Amino acid sequence: MNNLLNMRLWLKNIFVNSIFIYLFLFSGAWAKDASFRLVIHGGAGDINEQNISAEFKKEHEIKLTEALQAGYDILSKGGDSIDAVQAAVIVMEDSPLYNAGKGASLTTDNKVELDASIMDGRTRKAGAVAGVSNVKNPIMAAYKVMTKTPYVMMGGVGAEQFAKSEGLDIVDPSYFMTEQRIEQLNKVKEISRKIDHEKGANASLFVDPLMYDYKYGTVGAVAIDIRGNLASATSTGGSTNKHYGRIGDSPIIGAGTYADNNTIAISTTGLGEVFMRSVAAYDVAAQIQYKGVSLSDATTNTLNTVSALGGTGGIIAIDKNGHFIMQFNTKGMFRGTIAEDGIPQVSILRSNSH
Repeated sequence: MNNLLNMRLWLKNIFVNSIFIYLFLFSGAWAKDASFRLVIHGGAGDINEQNISAEFKKEHEIKLTEALQAGYDILSKGGDSIDAVQAAVIVMEDSPLYNAGKGASLTTDNKVELDASIMDGRTRKAGAVAGVSNVKNPIMAAYKVMTKTPYVMMGGVGAEQFAKSEGLDIVDPSYFMTEQRIEQLNKVKEISRKIDHEKGANASLFVDPLMYDYKYGTVGAVAIDIRGNLASATSTGGSTNKHYGRIGDSPIIGAGTYADNNTIAISTTGLGEVFMRSVAAYDVAAQIQYKGVSLSDATTNTLNTVSALGGTGGIIAIDKNGHFIMQFNTKGMFRGTIAEDGIPQVSILRSNSH
């Protein structure tokens, strides 16, 4: 019956402002004997069988599993959800595969500007950094903002100096740059120059294997621990070829990240401006708290709003009862989950069962 209702809901919302929305749901009830869960994403985008190789797929599956294992090692020992989400994100920040930390997208002036945020559902304390260019792990800086200052967000040079004073690893900005991101930036600039002269020139962005995440790459994690505490974390390099100083939704509490033990922990990925305008993360939580909407329906409603505003992306979330979801309206999303049984489940393509 639930499957039938979900299908009817999907069909009802198949067109929003004449935009055809493809929704993929990966949700499940938290098993009664499970005491914790971690869910992660590595960004959503134009990811399909035609533009990724078997090697690419395998590399991501291995790294997603490593990130899940990092969080699991904490949760399985009775650790806190806030530490688990940070640990999972650090693994992805340290990998050149994702648009966060090493391997982050480049700005229009060939630089890196990183954003991150973290939130503790037990206390509703949060921390964020924006526009940092030399902090090896921005999510650790966000955590320090949350735990060591009365602030929620710090940005730019001030955030960098604060991170250094807290003993975090400071690196040369060149550390973050990879050949793939340099090539990706050049490709975006080339296409941008052609758009005014060649009809449909930007269409080539979406068939080029290099461009699968040029706008949407982000990493994130949400978790519930054995005490029922929720937490979320998100980190990104932003969109390729962004103007320097541009800040997206990832460091914005309520847009890219949100956690409250009374409702959910959530992390988003997608076109940041639209996720901010729709206050996407909090919108899901508010529907659950004030209208009693299910996690699945609330997430669908929010992504429909995002789509109606011209945005695409994905959401991962866990509610206070341990139900979880991975939902997106792009062709694919790097994603995974692990619970008490210690068996990691990772997926990339829409056709995957996970």
